[in-house]
Amino acid sequence: MTTLTRKQREIHDREQQILTLSRSILSAEGFQALSMDRLAAEMQYAKGTLYNHFPNKEEIVAALAVESLEVRRRMMEHASILADRSRLKMMAIGSACEMYATQFSQHFAMELMLRDAVIWNKSSERRQSLVKNCELRCMSIVAGVVRDAVASADLKLPDGLSAEEFVFGFWSLTFGSHVLASSTSLTEVGIADAKRSIRFHGWTLMNGYNWNDLISFEDAHLEMDGFADRIIDFV
Repeated sequence: MTTLTRKQREIHDREQQILTLSRSILSAEGFQALSMDRLAAEMQYAKGTLYNHFPNKEEIVAALAVESLEVRRRMMEHASILADRSRLKMMAIGSACEMYATQFSQHFAMELMLRDAVIWNKSSERRQSLVKNCELRCMSIVAGVVRDAVASADLKLPDGLSAEEFVFGFWSLTFGSHVLASSTSLTEVGIADAKRSIRFHGWTLMNGYNWNDLISFEDAHLEMDGFADRIIDFV
């Protein structure tokens, strides 16, 4: 383990203070409420001190998103070892993504904020590279489960469809659904239980690919509740 000098510890601690305050402002008031002037005033630092850490507020959002994506990755990685059979592994990962979007909504919000093209384009290439690397690691976890399912004959992919393309379908379904569930009053359009609905569509998609072991939706629903309890204990 590398031992930091006192100066390095001070720099690290100050950067974490900037990120902690920024996350609080962004979560409570949104992107427009965050400014280097406000941070400097509330932290009683010169603006130049802040600029030594971050060139702009977009870079702060990118740094927070990297932290958030790492939380997502750890949750997915842990979920992937909670079951032996591949379909149950996929369901456990689904539970992890569900919890990330709902129980850790501040992290999910940072990830969504960074996907705004204006914010993304003003962040540094270094931060963008860190984000992409974490996303690739998340993809690798799920694609690995799919490959194991194919190898064990639990799942047969259509000819020409890669594991990553298969995962993209699930990713689109769950990510998009969680975005809608977090930003829209779904009860007004007749969706009484968003979590149950998202789970049902994931279960239906796996059935459509004839992914063994086939189980009833009610049993799948209970399994995912159990996975969620074990994931929250880990986090």
